[in-house]
Amino acid sequence: ITEVQIGEWLKNEGDLVSKDEPVVLVETDKANVEIPSPESGVLMSIVKQVGDLVSVGGVIAQIETDGTVTAKAEGDSKSDKEPENENQSDPESIVMPSAKRILEQSGKSPDEVQPSGPGGRLLKEDAQQAIHSANDKKEGSDLANKTVSTSSGSGNTYREEKIVPMSPLRRSIAKSLVEAQQQGALLTTFNEIDMTGVMDLRARFKEDFIKKHGVKLGFMSFFIKACIDALKQYPGINAEIKDNSIIYKNYYDIGVAVGGGKGLVVPVIRDANHLSFAELELKIGELAKKAKENRLTIDELQGGTFTLTNGGIYGSMLSTPIINPPQSGILGMHSIQQRPVAVNGAVEIRPMMYVALTYDHRLVDGREAVSFLVRVKQAIEDPARILVEI
Repeated sequence: ITEVQIGEWLKNEGDLVSKDEPVVLVETDKANVEIPSPESGVLMSIVKQVGDLVSVGGVIAQIETDGTVTAKAEGDSKSDKEPENENQSDPESIVMPSAKRILEQSGKSPDEVQPSGPGGRLLKEDAQQAIHSANDKKEGSDLANKTVSTSSGSGNTYREEKIVPMSPLRRSIAKSLVEAQQQGALLTTFNEIDMTGVMDLRARFKEDFIKKHGVKLGFMSFFIKACIDALKQYPGINAEIKDNSIIYKNYYDIGVAVGGGKGLVVPVIRDANHLSFAELELKIGELAKKAKENRLTIDELQGGTFTLTNGGIYGSMLSTPIINPPQSGILGMHSIQQRPVAVNGAVEIRPMMYVALTYDHRLVDGREAVSFLVRVKQAIEDPARILVEI
């Protein structure tokens, strides 16, 4: 992480803060992180506003502790020259000479800048930071509110375009997806699944399951179980390429793509092979809620070995998902539709779902990929296979 975006200030200027108390929520390219106060004191100045981008190590606020600034600010002040007369009470007398020159050049008044030096001295760094913050805020505001009006070419109709900066999460998603396509040899194979067996099973135990576990029995837990079974049979799809080596993994940390408050994220269910249907459903619900509330931690988004994504909840009939590097496979689920199919020589209307497996052909052969998908199909169409492991 080299850059973050200010997401939400949990404290306001003038508020008392305790050491290690969260004061601001920042957005990285993966998750939201709470930044605690390094000291107890008063939040005197918020330097970076919501939406501002900040490089790692940058100053985002100033905290006054017991009437003096933090040790860092005190240390920084030593690099500036002291005024000739420290006893002068006029505001002009506590402005450091270098700070005064910077403010005069920018046309900014010392009264507009929050001093951070000992005894209320306005330092060179204060002036630079105030000007930099004002410019960032102005540029961000101009960009966020910029609209472009164009004529439609017919009459006096005008159309507007609004330009907004990409969030760190959206930029990370874009970068990751492009890299996956550029670095991997991606190929997608398809199949269709008759969902009758799973739907009948869910309907049969729906009420009992909710009463006992307090959560609904969804389709995702069945697919996770089926995929883990198939991954055990075809371990290459649970592996990754690193340099000139292949890393085969005997554990199953399954990523589940969910739509979060800021975009698509893929939280990971650790050791999913050791969890029951109820434990999987509870974990999925917990991660989905945290994603919508932007509360996922970086640890919850790292280290998956295989991913499932369900475009069917949005109505998708068919798609070719892109793998989440460095993983070698991703299963795409789609909407369930009533379609006519041949069953024992007769045409019946069945609830059918198209599924797609995108895999890295550098590591996984077509035969393995197709066999993997057939194995998933068999487990879903006859859920008893999952229980007896055949």
